[in-house]
Amino acid sequence: METAEYLQTLDREGRLLAAAAAAAGTDAKVPTCPEWQVRDLLRHTGAVHRWATEIVADGHPSPRPFGDPPDLDGAELVAWYRDSHRRLVDTLAAAPSDVRCWTFHPAPSPSPLAFWTRRQAHETTVHRHDAESARGGVPFAVARDFAVDGIDELLRGFHARSRSRIRVEKPRLLRVRASDTGDVWTVRLSAEPPVTTRDEFGEAETELTGPADALYLALWNRGPVPDVTGDAGLAELWREASAI
Repeated sequence: METAEYLQTLDREGRLLAAAAAAAGTDAKVPTCPEWQVRDLLRHTGAVHRWATEIVADGHPSPRPFGDPPDLDGAELVAWYRDSHRRLVDTLAAAPSDVRCWTFHPAPSPSPLAFWTRRQAHETTVHRHDAESARGGVPFAVARDFAVDGIDELLRGFHARSRSRIRVEKPRLLRVRASDTGDVWTVRLSAEPPVTTRDEFGEAETELTGPADALYLALWNRGPVPDVTGDAGLAELWREASAI
């Protein structure tokens, strides 16, 4: 996907998130994140937006701490989230293509600007789904190609980092397969961080299969894996240990 496509997705998903949050109300429980109410979702996502905005706008070469969310609630908190999202979109849209700043995982990306636009598009999409789960009704679908991209970012980005808790004592092989696109990932598990490749090499002990959008949400622990074959213990390990 191109950076412009990520930016369009980020813009749309943030608007949908805010609309769902306003409809649900900030007291509403978030079923996909049982420890949260909508106010927690808005404060978290808005703070992430402002954190990313600062890194890109100021060209920070190293990590920056998150700022504290404001002591707001109700309609004022929704408005603060909308402003946080708008600042992020505008900053990314105005940033030069060769902007230099810190990034934090090794998923393939042509530039820091592409990294941040992609990362925030997926961050916002997952939390838009959370807001819609709090609102009730059927959430908007995740586009198939975008879901494939998000699976790749999660497996080859987040879980390639040393902080990934997906570890096993002896080497094992996990397969992830998008049934509607044909995309396949092989995840090599060990006592070290997982190593994921875009192939179907080796005999997997467990395979997680389903449409790309359902797999995307399942791998972010927003729903069940549509189909698990082989050793279900690896699917359970993912559910228990994959939180970012």
